[in-house]
Amino acid sequence: MLAKRIIPCLDVKDGRTVKGIRFLGLQDAGDPVELACRYREEGADELVFLDITATHEKRKTMVQLAAEVARQVDIPFTIGGGIDSVRDAAKLLEAGADKISVNSAAVKNPALIDSLAEAFGNQFVVVAIDARQQAESWKVFLNGGRQATDHCLFAWAQEAENRGAGEILFTSMDHDGTRDGFACPTLAHLSDLLGIPLIASGGAGTMAHFREVFTHGKADAALAASIFHYQEIAIPTLKAYLSEEGISVRA
Repeated sequence: MLAKRIIPCLDVKDGRTVKGIRFLGLQDAGDPVELACRYREEGADELVFLDITATHEKRKTMVQLAAEVARQVDIPFTIGGGIDSVRDAAKLLEAGADKISVNSAAVKNPALIDSLAEAFGNQFVVVAIDARQQAESWKVFLNGGRQATDHCLFAWAQEAENRGAGEILFTSMDHDGTRDGFACPTLAHLSDLLGIPLIASGGAGTMAHFREVFTHGKADAALAASIFHYQEIAIPTLKAYLSEEGISVRA
């Protein structure tokens, strides 16, 4: 069994790490490079940086941040936000990012996934999906949760895989920042549909939630923000707990 990954997520706005609830009420959570260095020392498996207003404000992504993180951190990291071309992605990868994440731009132009996978390889391409449950279905949202679409979460995730995505990062907007647990039934269904790794995001509040997302939710990796940013759960403590629960994690 492949080891499950613990991934701190740093949502970045105007050069600062921020965190909110259900994508609203953003509060400052610190300097992203300083946090990245701390997480590396604590044993995080990977990092994800998302410029959460890049698409909305029509700005380009964080090439300078990627270069600074690459200089100081030696664990893999993904950067996303506002990437809408192979050229954008190339700049980030050249600056030191290990993977790039696309979200809104890929929904608007699905062929972007094909182009990125062809240019860099599937393993470099993460497709992030923000979705919310509406009636009996899960609908995809764009631009940091500001714009609803008619896209079904499950159909879009499968299309993204077919087009060359190497991983899917699914954030439940209903669970984001609530600390009430991940959307495990939805994650489990996604996992059954996909043949690529699934990263769970939205709802982490306790160590038990991580156990549940790796067992009931069938996720390959779990992403969290505020509980790590504010040092409510230490990554070494979390990994020791998961190991005691029989879940394979990296040392």
